[in-house]
Amino acid sequence: MRSSLLYSAAPALTLIALLFAWEALVRLAHIPHYTLPAPSLVLQTLADNFASLAASWWFTIEITFGALALAVIGGVLIASAFTLSRGLEHALFPVAVVLQVTPVVAIAPLILIYVESTTAALLLCAWIVAFFPILSNTVLGLRAADPNLRDLFRLYRATPWQRLRLLLVPSALPYFIAGLKISGGLSLIGAVTAEMVAGAAGRNTGLASRILEASFRTETPKMFAALFLLVVTGVAIFWSFNALSRLLLGRWHASEKQ
Repeated sequence: MRSSLLYSAAPALTLIALLFAWEALVRLAHIPHYTLPAPSLVLQTLADNFASLAASWWFTIEITFGALALAVIGGVLIASAFTLSRGLEHALFPVAVVLQVTPVVAIAPLILIYVESTTAALLLCAWIVAFFPILSNTVLGLRAADPNLRDLFRLYRATPWQRLRLLLVPSALPYFIAGLKISGGLSLIGAVTAEMVAGAAGRNTGLASRILEASFRTETPKMFAALFLLVVTGVAIFWSFNALSRLLLGRWHASEKQ
């Protein structure tokens, strides 16, 4: 019992130890705050500037989850179409690969030229980054159904809806969730990267703009405060999808059984 509690607390203890080491290093080495702020100063800066950072944080979250939602809808629908038609997959899958391998830093300036709304441009950039893992994993999952079970469903003359609900969806679900875990982080990365490339400024901007503004003014503690919020967002996304995976797969899939 004690060993299991220690095992579960190990990540938190490691993080706390690293923060104490960081604080001690800054204080003992007398490192200037504009070079490397101590964690205590970062938290104080976050508290002092939370009103302005919170609005930017919410904007970043909106872009992130908007892009992720579009990636899920588009990825699942197109993956279903690819599964039904090999010809359609051969015709369109290379386009998806091109979008995946093109760095968002390179394509973001073009999108900002062609899309009038900056918010829509950021959303599109984040969607491009998040889309491919959902598509590829869902296609793989839909095709991973056991051939013997496929034959059994044909033998019992199952309807297309029954095959989808009872065979294809359970088969694809672990793959889809794996893609969702990847795309969750990528959508956040895409939103931040696109905003940095855009160099957006003003009220309706995200945490990337706050980081850029702070870097121009050499406000390093504020940069770390905004970065802290981004890290918290990424970790929350990761753990949320881990919890979703345990909820949906924990009772029947080997990947969630200890």
